[in-house]
Amino acid sequence: MSISRRDLVGASGLALLGAAAVSGRVQAQSIPEAPTTTANTMQPPLYPTSGPDYQPVVTLNGWTLPWRQNGDWKEFHLVAEPVEREIAPGMTARLWGYNGQSPGPTIEAVEGDKVRIFVTNRLPEHTTIHWHGQILPCGMDGVGGLTQPHIKPGKTFVYEFQLMKSGTFMYHPHADEMVQMAMGMMGFFVVHPRDPRQHRVDRDFVFLLSAYDIEPGAYVPKVAEMLNFNMWTWNSRVFPGIDPLVVAKGDRVRVRVGNLTMTNHPIHMHGYDFEVTCTDGGWVRPEARWPEVTIDIPVGAMRAYEFDAIHPGDWAIHCHKSHHTMNAMGHGIRNFIGVDKKQFAGRMKRLVPDYMPMGSAGMADMGEMEMPLPDNTLPMMTGFAQFGAVEMGGMFSVVKVREGIGSKDYRDPGWYQHPPGTVAWEWKGPQPAVTRAPTPARTDRSGTPPARVVKPSSHDSHK
Repeated sequence: MSISRRDLVGASGLALLGAAAVSGRVQAQSIPEAPTTTANTMQPPLYPTSGPDYQPVVTLNGWTLPWRQNGDWKEFHLVAEPVEREIAPGMTARLWGYNGQSPGPTIEAVEGDKVRIFVTNRLPEHTTIHWHGQILPCGMDGVGGLTQPHIKPGKTFVYEFQLMKSGTFMYHPHADEMVQMAMGMMGFFVVHPRDPRQHRVDRDFVFLLSAYDIEPGAYVPKVAEMLNFNMWTWNSRVFPGIDPLVVAKGDRVRVRVGNLTMTNHPIHMHGYDFEVTCTDGGWVRPEARWPEVTIDIPVGAMRAYEFDAIHPGDWAIHCHKSHHTMNAMGHGIRNFIGVDKKQFAGRMKRLVPDYMPMGSAGMADMGEMEMPLPDNTLPMMTGFAQFGAVEMGGMFSVVKVREGIGSKDYRDPGWYQHPPGTVAWEWKGPQPAVTRAPTPARTDRSGTPPARVVKPSSHDSHK
């Protein structure tokens, strides 16, 4: 799939930039141009125009890196650099990534391909790239100091290897990992089967899990944070900024999820059960696949699952750790449920006229309020749909299954129009009688229940 400069700009609106200084045996004039983008929405997939056929992946809020054919080699160019990423409308983070984005563009190729990947470093410190899960020569594994020299700022290194197996892999630095991965340096590497009939699906989605601690008003993540993150992201986006997964009814769908956060994530999808079909170790044999509605993604791992899209609707997909579907959390928030704050609120309003007491009956009211926020942050719970506030954030999106969607159409179809009589409704008839549970027996201070007094029955009184 060779893409010219004109084709690339015309097809996907990506800008092109040249390479930096070069280190090693490859000369500057032989380096492919490095496409870059700052778009925050999902870009159309790149369909193959030559070579083996495959169904390309769709990167959630992301894109696929174009390549050029040079003899037997497919050549790619990654540029490690500072980037700005819109986490959701209203908040931007200053991260590190590749080719203008964090995460970087998805690399796609085919089993058996020989790939040559140029990596230019425009960071203020050295870096490397590790090809997570790939089988390759040791000297191409990308561990700084162990298997290669570090890539110094302004230098370009070359990685060359043949793709030994199909599957889903990742790329990320193996140099100053605490900083570089915490700043957003990561990406997907998808290798399709050589036989296009093998593991074929109609739609194939990929996204990476990452987490950041960015204080309100700040732009740069805390790189030394290990536990208290406040932005749980899919491809460095949070709800409501995460694109929906648009699916045609009847499609066979694959969802590939990689986890480069510091905790596991149980990804749950509503409306369906599915089969786990792939890990970053390889494909799961058909007889070994297992059914789930929630699949736990361990740290540093990938899981892929598949389902047949037979149930139309707007089906939620999210991490099932409840704090991971929230934004800008304050970890010192106290619990005021059940607290009567009327007198306190009256006194506070004398000092702060705009003071609003909240939390006495839960936090749901925050989902509908549009309060002024500090600069560059997001509401803790947000988002609206056709029935009101969604009260979500973070790792949450929607799988939108519809009839009549074209095979290459990934546009948002809007909210699902439910058939009459299929939406839960308010009951306005007679209320059912309330059955109260029996009061438990009292105990004395020793913990022994008092002796039960049995009244004689009418039968006993006739004896």
